[in-house]
Amino acid sequence: MTSHWRRAGALAALAALLLLLSCAAGPNDQLQPAGPGFWRGLWHGAIAPITFLVSLFNRNVSVYEVHNGGGWYDFGFLAGMSAVFGSSAARRAAMRQWKPPAPRRPAD
Repeated sequence: MTSHWRRAGALAALAALLLLLSCAAGPNDQLQPAGPGFWRGLWHGAIAPITFLVSLFNRNVSVYEVHNGGGWYDFGFLAGMSAVFGSSAARRAAMRQWKPPAPRRPAD
């Protein structure tokens, strides 16, 4: 029964990976006059780790949109990166400080 759950977990992880890879940023052929703004920058920052992996194998994919809308895109990109990497760093720091509760003594 355990191998069944392992296969199901591996299949779910593969499906999640394929779903995330389908969201990777690519070239912006339909550039708006103002360029991508805050929301596009936030999205690109959030998917940056996956986009980086894809960019290693595909020259048409870039992590950062060079034809961006300026400061708002940059702010959104940094906010997205902070949301992805900042939360995991805070969790690791909290886990380092966590101590298991002391065992309870039976009442006499």
